[in-house]
Amino acid sequence: MRRRGPAPLARVGEVIEVMRDARVAGEDPDVEWPHPPPADRWAPDVLGRGHESRTLPLADDFEGEVVATLVRYRPAIDPGRVVLPGADGQVRHAVLYLHGWSDYFFHHELGPFWADHGAAFYALDLRKYGRSLRRHQSPGYVDSLATYSEDIEAALAVVAAEHPDLPVTVMAHSTGGLTASLWAHHNPGRIAGLILVSPWLETQGSSLVRTLSTPLVTELAKNFPLRLTPQIDLGFYNRTISDLHDGEWSLVAPWRPSHSFPARYGWLAAVLRGHARVAKGLDVDAPVLVLRSQRSHISAVWDDAMSSSDIVIEVDVVAERALKIARNVTVATVPDAIHDVLLSRRPVREVAYDHVARWAAGYLP
Repeated sequence: MRRRGPAPLARVGEVIEVMRDARVAGEDPDVEWPHPPPADRWAPDVLGRGHESRTLPLADDFEGEVVATLVRYRPAIDPGRVVLPGADGQVRHAVLYLHGWSDYFFHHELGPFWADHGAAFYALDLRKYGRSLRRHQSPGYVDSLATYSEDIEAALAVVAAEHPDLPVTVMAHSTGGLTASLWAHHNPGRIAGLILVSPWLETQGSSLVRTLSTPLVTELAKNFPLRLTPQIDLGFYNRTISDLHDGEWSLVAPWRPSHSFPARYGWLAAVLRGHARVAKGLDVDAPVLVLRSQRSHISAVWDDAMSSSDIVIEVDVVAERALKIARNVTVATVPDAIHDVLLSRRPVREVAYDHVARWAAGYLP
């Protein structure tokens, strides 16, 4: 176990400069990128463990070629598959997972979990993230969250072709949770359920912070959409999840860098508009489950509490916002969980999976 201690304050300035210079792995020609999957067929995925992937071509944008990537889990080809007692192997519904900001799909436990609960599992790496990120692109950049409708529709078309008439549940984390909530609001009748894992539904701090910052961000986004926002990521969250530090998860560096992608004003304005829309209230016509940590702990100096807290969002504010998504909302609080609840220490995430299983048994086919 590596020694945990406070972050050296002398290095804070260095980290800020790194962020300002927008040094991300994608700009380093010496960083090796996994080869993208084919567009016309499924191929073994970099994640292994019974996962396959395929590229979904999308319409070009101002930077050129754009793609999304769909990952699926196939229990029959998973060499480590252990079937839970009582699992009947029948596929009764499908699940589509969306990741968060500066992120991609690497949760190798999700597919087996959903297979044990009667679901065909898929995950989507959105445009300019993870398997879908290309060297010519600004990582994670869109100027409207509605842009992701094309990605989601392309994924759902594949799911529908492979599993006709099966109901679909969308599961999403953080910024993906914001995107999924807005998409579900604008697409009534399309999903059987919505599961949100620490969704980013409000600006850090409060709605007052959003209200005060929106005019300036909007003006900058209008005139300088690709300009970098001030950003400080000291790498604490990566430290809690990466198996190179205190976590359990093996990460592909260009897809999940230790310091998050540099954010741009056009993207930030899109997120603030999404937060404002949630604050007004959505009308998702499917049952919603929200998983969240019991507490937030946001600090410029490392301490051990960060390994058992959400260090990204204000969990109480998000829980309040979640009640505005739909009429049927269940909020499950998971003690000692980190931001991505399902990446927490094993005993913690087992509690989270139990919440999902019990909710799914009550609401899903």
